[in-house]
Amino acid sequence: MISEAELTKENHLENLKAANAGNETELGDKIDVLRDVALSLWKEVQSLGSSVNVTNIERGIKLYDEVRRFEVDLIERALDQTGGNQTRAARLLDINLTTLNSKIKRYNICTGDEEEEAPALDAEEVGASA
Repeated sequence: MISEAELTKENHLENLKAANAGNETELGDKIDVLRDVALSLWKEVQSLGSSVNVTNIERGIKLYDEVRRFEVDLIERALDQTGGNQTRAARLLDINLTTLNSKIKRYNICTGDEEEEAPALDAEEVGASA
């Protein structure tokens, strides 16, 4: 049994052949170009990996959760692209710096510029370093 995708592929090939009946070499070249484009797009989609979040609306969604997820993703990408520079990230997102700072705090987004707290030195270490 022929699948629907195979049938559609066959129909497209027949249509292309009919449109270019006199020039099969050109048709072959077009098919090769289309195949290359399709493979390139497929590789690009695969490289996105888990960064593509698909929402299944059939089972219901919570709008504010989706907006939050979308904003966090955009802010993280802008910060990544700007090396953590919040001023440039705000400009890239076309929002005010104060708005960006507010969202970073609200969503608890790691900006990469938070310094790790140094462990407290005990009395022995303080004496040894003096």
